[in-house]
Amino acid sequence: MTPPIVITVRAPDGPGLVADIAGAVASIGGNIIDVGQHSDQATTGFGCRLEVDPTVDPADLGIRFAEVAQRRHLTFEIHDPEVRPRVVIACSKTLHCVSELLSRVSLGELDCEVVGIVSDRTDAAEVSDRYGITLTHLPVGADRRDQEAAFAQSLDGFAPDLVVLARYMRILPANIAETWAGRMINIHHSFLPAFPGAGPYAQAHDRGVKLIGATAHYVTSGLDEGPIIAQDVARVSHRDTIADLVRRGADIERSVLSTGVRLHLEHRVMVFENRTCIFD
Repeated sequence: MTPPIVITVRAPDGPGLVADIAGAVASIGGNIIDVGQHSDQATTGFGCRLEVDPTVDPADLGIRFAEVAQRRHLTFEIHDPEVRPRVVIACSKTLHCVSELLSRVSLGELDCEVVGIVSDRTDAAEVSDRYGITLTHLPVGADRRDQEAAFAQSLDGFAPDLVVLARYMRILPANIAETWAGRMINIHHSFLPAFPGAGPYAQAHDRGVKLIGATAHYVTSGLDEGPIIAQDVARVSHRDTIADLVRRGADIERSVLSTGVRLHLEHRVMVFENRTCIFD
């Protein structure tokens, strides 16, 4: 079955906006299968995600929405269901997240094409070979800025729609974060905003927390401060060692990152300042 056409819309909120959007679809005989909408009080912005019957012509939809855009100052994107997004995955030594993503892609659970794996280590060579995906090794030398420049150049070469940091354990410079704003997802192994930065499981153990978690978020220039897409937690106790937290946390990381990537690929995430609205 052909998947629906997905349309995402951003606009200043105001009376009659939903009617105008629905009217644009109806004007060409389109049927709205599903719709999610949000009026953000903090920003006075509006956002919505529509699924439209794929029998209509996307070009005609574009014409109708362009007419509404002139009147309502909205921006919109029409996503072709036949186009698979290009994804690059970056990882380091820890491989459970990249392995999980590649497995889900191969099973059809994530609708995308992984065009490359980039790493500062060689540990992912076996995984990349298993799935037939090119591994680009970018070792860190005497000056980390050289490696960062090579990383940026590599991403440009792949021209992906999305970059996923699947336990890529390097802090990116602001210029890379800004270039890929809204198109780069990181998994952090804590329930942010608790325990950002390095060693969150050790920090959690030292504090004697009763919950550990993981967070998938968009990358910004602030370390682990980007808009949050997905999170989950698990209960722990005083009996758990740091190794226990790492082992149990790995399962959460797998699930949370896969969820965050899926939500992005399905155009279900909308950012209002540093907060997200999830149309799930």
